[in-house]
Amino acid sequence: MSDTDGMLVLIADDEPDLREILGIVLEAEGFKVLEADNGEEALALVKQQRPDIMIVDYMMPVMTGPELCKAVKQDIFLRHVPIIMLTGKKEVQDKVEGINAGADDYVIKPFEPEELLARVQMVLRRTAQGLEANPLTRLPGNASIQQELDKRIREGNGIAACYVDLNRFKAFNDHYGFKRGDDVIAGTARVLMEASRAKGGSNDFLGHIGGDDFILLSDPDIAEELCEEILKRFDEMAIQLYDPEDQARGYILHKDRSGNEIQAGFLSVAIALVSTKDRPLDHPAEIAEIGAQLKALAKQSEKSTYVTDRRKA
Repeated sequence: MSDTDGMLVLIADDEPDLREILGIVLEAEGFKVLEADNGEEALALVKQQRPDIMIVDYMMPVMTGPELCKAVKQDIFLRHVPIIMLTGKKEVQDKVEGINAGADDYVIKPFEPEELLARVQMVLRRTAQGLEANPLTRLPGNASIQQELDKRIREGNGIAACYVDLNRFKAFNDHYGFKRGDDVIAGTARVLMEASRAKGGSNDFLGHIGGDDFILLSDPDIAEELCEEILKRFDEMAIQLYDPEDQARGYILHKDRSGNEIQAGFLSVAIALVSTKDRPLDHPAEIAEIGAQLKALAKQSEKSTYVTDRRKA
């Protein structure tokens, strides 16, 4: 099994023969392939399924390749998706326009499919190294989270950091197995994205700290409403992950470390909301320390909840 097995590629090109050839080459290497014949259709698909990489033609009907690039890179949850631009022109200006629009690489038509495959693998490696993305959720990792916090503190426009953790995840993971546990993590990432799109701001940032820990950065003025949306969406999602008999029972039977059988309640989400709404915050370590204190309080609840710091400076 290669590192690319199961990765999703979106091909956007108005030439069906080219899409077919690229699809055959990529699928032979273990990629899954989505196809779109214009930029507008591609944009709708990328928002629904968030591919690992996009291959887009420079000239397409409805929405051109550069226009598609700009739209993707302006979306806070899609901007890390790498894009390779295909162009039939050799003029330097076309390459410059593609790069300025956000393309990570470009290939000039006509090309050998093997060359494009090598470019795809190179861009994926480069993106993974630069982003330190979590392999399960493909969200930015700790290095990117630290950089984002530093940048927002420097800009001084206010920060709301939502530290998200799951309750009883270990019991679920032990009971149903790692595959179902991965479904919980991926589902939580999806809930956070959807909640942010519904109630968050245009400059939200979502990172995966590790395991079942996430961080969502947003605007202090809308953060509490955003937390409420996360709680609602998470509870709706989590119940669907249990077997029908466990749903009916209201708990799962789980063995603790001593081998004793205990009843474990359903998954819930605990959110620590650290905000500059009531006090200034000048360092990522300060934000993390307050977040750890609040998360300990939030995790005392059996139900999904969020806790925020009302203390003044």
